Amino acid sequence: MKPISLEDIRGIAAYEKGRAEFRQKIIDLKKQRRVSVGDKVSLVFENRDTVIFQIQEMMRAERITDLDKIREEIAVYNAMIPEPGELSATLFLEIEDQSHLRDDLLKFLGIDEAVFLKIGTRQIRARFEEGRSKEDKISAVQYVKFPFTAEDRAAFAGSAEVMLCIDHSNYKAEVRLEAESREALLADLTE
Repeated sequence: MKPISLEDIRGIAAYEKGRAEFRQKIIDLKKQRRVSVGDKVSLVFENRDTVIFQIQEMMRAERITDLDKIREEIAVYNAMIPEPGELSATLFLEIEDQSHLRDDLLKFLGIDEAVFLKIGTRQIRARFEEGRSKEDKISAVQYVKFPFTAEDRAAFAGSAEVMLCIDHSNYKAEVRLEAESREALLADLTE
């Protein structure tokens, strides 16, 4: 997938004019790219459009107009774009009761070793971005990548069942990827 460049980003005024339409497009796109795994974890699989949206929204929210700062944002967010042969996702730990947020988040320590895609009998372990989990602290937002081999891609494109799984001592859940989601993610793998 082609990295985002400054030419892909609109200034705040130009973005505001088309924001409602672009935002609705991204909401519709994310419906097929968001996968809930149980009741406390969801993943949104990223592509160029979802990442451009995040950059534009960050610029809008923080009123970023300086070109060097915009380039910095682009560099940070480009890491979320999948490389050839991989899927990239933002993983959200969804904790509704904020009164015990820190304690509830700490129950997810080690989740970076517990997330994988299961394609038939094959398993693809998620690689988590470093630095978002420490011995006594974990972020509610994690960035993950799923590296595919050629055989993994062939199995994903074939008829094998695809499951997104979490096998953590404090959280076990799995969900089958629906055809619509699978089709969208297959397009990411072939770009």
